[in-house]
Amino acid sequence: MLFVISGPSGCGKSTLIKEVRRQTAGLGFSVSHTTRTPRPSEKDGVDYHFVPVAKFERMARAGKFLEWARVHGHLYGTSRAEVERRRPERDVVLDIDVQGARQVRRKVPEACFVFIMPPAAGELRRRLKKRGEDAPEALARRLRDARAEIRAYPEFDYVVVNDDLRKAVEELRTIVAAARLRPAARSAALRPILGSFTSRPADRPRTGKGRP
Repeated sequence: MLFVISGPSGCGKSTLIKEVRRQTAGLGFSVSHTTRTPRPSEKDGVDYHFVPVAKFERMARAGKFLEWARVHGHLYGTSRAEVERRRPERDVVLDIDVQGARQVRRKVPEACFVFIMPPAAGELRRRLKKRGEDAPEALARRLRDARAEIRAYPEFDYVVVNDDLRKAVEELRTIVAAARLRPAARSAALRPILGSFTSRPADRPRTGKGRP
């Protein structure tokens, strides 16, 4: 199962995902590529794969991204290889923007799409300022983009309002648990059960007679 988590910058996606993954077994995380410079708190290969613009563009031309977009003036993308490397043994979480989520929806419609909504515009502004990792012009751009991004919430399967972290984590964990019960997600586990109903029971002899 592929879980696509989207929402405006500062809504708390990364914190939510980290906490849900800590509490939930079998959730891998696809590390995105980006052309922006790392923030002081970020590590290459852990938070993002930080790459030059030329390399990113070569990967995009070669079709190596499941999705990619220009966001807040920088390029961001999800590597197909990164996702496939983690999928055989576990579910995978993508932390991507709305543009990227739309691309994934077209390519992987069976994925589970979750929008993280901030509780209010003023709270989103406060969180971005508290983070203290964006220049004033970058902060203003993120807030402008957020006004457009939140209007996309009806396109998603679920919406979590990240007002209380504990509650938001529990809601997201509930979504993960429910999505894992979808028929498509359980097809491998259901296959032997279905097979048992199509085969003839060994202890039931064929008599060729009708009802007594």
